Amino acid sequence: MDLFASQALLPSGWARNVRLSIATDGTLQSVQPDAAAAGAEQVAGPLVPGMPNLHSHAFQRAMAGTAEVVADPQDSFWSWRQRMYDLVARMTPEAMQAIAAYLYMEMLKAGYTSVAEFHYLHHDRDGQPYADPAETAERVMAGAGIAGIAQALVPVLYSHGGFGGQPAAAGQRRFLHDTDSYASLWQTLRARIAARERQTLALCFHSLRAVTHEQIATILTLDDQVPVHIHIAEQQPEVDASLAWSGQRPVAWLYDHVDVDARWCLVHATHLTTDEVHKIAASHAVVGLCPTTEANLGDGIFPAMEHVAAGGRFGIGSDSHISVNVAEELRWLEYAQRLVTQRRNRLHGGDQPSVGRFLYEQALQGGAQALGQRIGRIEVGAHADFVVLDGDNPFIATASGGDQCLDRWLFALGNESVRDVYVNGRRVIEAGRHPDEERMTAAFVQAMQAVS
Repeated sequence: MDLFASQALLPSGWARNVRLSIATDGTLQSVQPDAAAAGAEQVAGPLVPGMPNLHSHAFQRAMAGTAEVVADPQDSFWSWRQRMYDLVARMTPEAMQAIAAYLYMEMLKAGYTSVAEFHYLHHDRDGQPYADPAETAERVMAGAGIAGIAQALVPVLYSHGGFGGQPAAAGQRRFLHDTDSYASLWQTLRARIAARERQTLALCFHSLRAVTHEQIATILTLDDQVPVHIHIAEQQPEVDASLAWSGQRPVAWLYDHVDVDARWCLVHATHLTTDEVHKIAASHAVVGLCPTTEANLGDGIFPAMEHVAAGGRFGIGSDSHISVNVAEELRWLEYAQRLVTQRRNRLHGGDQPSVGRFLYEQALQGGAQALGQRIGRIEVGAHADFVVLDGDNPFIATASGGDQCLDRWLFALGNESVRDVYVNGRRVIEAGRHPDEERMTAAFVQAMQAVS
């Protein structure tokens, strides 16, 4: 199969008249700028690599818009978490699959072509394993298959309710594994995923609150190649609790006790000292930023300017899915820095004046690293995961060039700019629609009614 784009964003920059040949396994066989269009399918606008979503809790999409009512004058992440536990108590495997499929369709329509599913809702309502301990993992994988999105499954080890191995709360019982049961689940999933198209696996610790040092050391021996994900330093009370437990902040403790390298994705990492920023950058770990969720929960503002200046890497995720919008995540990453500094155009490269392009390319690279997949680049050997911006949109049609297309999409437009989306060379969104949209929507409505 051959595609032709009048302009496409390649690793070397924007190129004209690009012809792409896609192999039967869904990878790019050739990429030819300044080529002829004869015999190729011509795309209907500028072509860019599909964005990886490096942090997702699919079931939480069912909460969107339900926690915006004052329950406590001191509402915070911690009061929101109790509402999330209430949803967890009602969630069924069937509902999880329908919610995941619909969410992943929304992601595709927003320009995400792959997702790291940070999956910790493992057990039944009583906290007991299902007959198949991988039941709920199978459900979110099935949701990805229905929607047609690539997925890195990130099964979570969650054992404790606080630093130092404190007992878990009742609302957490569906999440809990000990070291042995998690290792067994992970090995089961590794065997099953081997036969699935565009499915990979990562290791994961929910947070330093939820595991011990001994557990981290043991689980890391399961595989020394795959990515490793962890929530860390998301809220100030978490930092305070870590200091009370160990005398160290979470990131400082992690770097003093674990060999953190480029395999690691540190999700949120909101509250950092300058020394911690530089440790993260030097380790080549990716920081997983979820600006719409972090803002919705009142977490705080990540020191992105300092992180970028230190050479740090980042990607984006939609986390609790209060919003499913590539443009909004990147826009609010930049806007938060503007609000803090009272200046404009804060995040950019020394030789890259376009803020939109800088943000997009950095998030592509960080997301690909965090998922451990060959994605985020239009080059030979990479998966053929693309977004076609709507060439008929007047803002895209009149842009002065590719960089301005990105700047307009990310700062002036949004999901309406995404016309077509390809995953593994297959068009899964056409003119803003999914071919199975009606059925997935009906299943989602039924699931939402069941868990409300």
